Amino acid sequence: MDIPRKNSKRNRWLRRGLYIIIILSLLGLTTLGLSRLEPAARSVDRRTLWIDTVKRGPMVRQVRGVGNLVSEDVLIVPATVGGRVVRILVEPGAVVDANTVILELSNPELELQWLSAQSELNSAKARLDARKTQLQDQLLGMEADQARMEANIREAKLTLQVDQKQFDEDLISELNLSLSKARVEELGKLLEISKKRLAMYRDQTCTAQLAEQEATIQQAESLFNLRKSQIDSLFVRAGTAGVLASVKDKIELGESISAGTVLAKITNPKRLKAQLKIPEVQARDVRIGLSAEIDTYNGTVAGKVFRIDPTVMEGNVTVDIKLNGELPDGARPDLSVVGTIEIERLNDIIYVGRPVFASSQATVELFKLIEDGKYAVRTRVQLGRSSVSTIEVIEGLTPGDEIILSDMSQWDEHDRIRLK
Repeated sequence: MDIPRKNSKRNRWLRRGLYIIIILSLLGLTTLGLSRLEPAARSVDRRTLWIDTVKRGPMVRQVRGVGNLVSEDVLIVPATVGGRVVRILVEPGAVVDANTVILELSNPELELQWLSAQSELNSAKARLDARKTQLQDQLLGMEADQARMEANIREAKLTLQVDQKQFDEDLISELNLSLSKARVEELGKLLEISKKRLAMYRDQTCTAQLAEQEATIQQAESLFNLRKSQIDSLFVRAGTAGVLASVKDKIELGESISAGTVLAKITNPKRLKAQLKIPEVQARDVRIGLSAEIDTYNGTVAGKVFRIDPTVMEGNVTVDIKLNGELPDGARPDLSVVGTIEIERLNDIIYVGRPVFASSQATVELFKLIEDGKYAVRTRVQLGRSSVSTIEVIEGLTPGDEIILSDMSQWDEHDRIRLK
């Protein structure tokens, strides 16, 4: 018969405890070893990345902006009078001359005012004719009175001669002779006064009264001409040769418009300039006189900066480019263009393609390729002056280094990636 050992149960519990301690120790060592291992690099498809090589040499600084061709000669045609649009004769894009009627307005009230002004002018002319007749009649009456006075003085002088002869022959008294002399003297003074009165009436009174009436006619005539010009302005004309351009608010048939409303815009298609919208960050380096190149998508034309808008609108600065060369075919006002302005030429500098979101005079972190392009590591780079597609490297890269220019924001948590 077998006799059970008293310590066998205790030995089994000791062995089990030892096994547990050994297993826990192995798990702890394994965890510690794994925690010290670097995480595996994330893989990125190389074909989806934009990679460029750092170079040393000359770099042309440029800024680029989009915009439109704009006519240098623009004539705005406003409505001189209010009215309702009854006919639209020319559509935008048509070639017009100075006398081309663009559209026709209707204003019955203005036509009544014109007829009233015409009637007032005719009445003023009739009153002038009547006044001229009246003054002429009065002038003839005064001339007749003067003729009678001249006849009377001649008669008085003859009578004086007779009385003088009779006085010499003692046929009449000295009193009669004195009366004759006094009559001649009186009639002479009256004739002199009559002549002055006639001259004043003819040269001053008649002239003043006719001038007053003529002023009334001129006033009526001016009002008539004004009304007539307003009637003529109902037929809206281009006013100059060019191309009819579209306006901000399109004019519709039957629309009622007020005076001052812009009805049309006439442009000269042969004298165009480019208006570019340059981001304000880049516009600080733009100066008047810099060379530029305008791409119309059907050819390019050279130009120069001749105006820079002093204000910033929606983050952009408007820059006007004067075009020097012959315009490409199809160039017309409002045509969309892309312009490149040359800022300066830099010699013997380190530069690279401009990374996404990189700005001039900034420090950024870029991924630089290592181990023959198998991996890329995050590198701090100091950038300098920038251009449209290139940027100067101040520190952090050397010629021959390859960097990733694409947007790598999705890998911000990784300092190392693997390229596949």
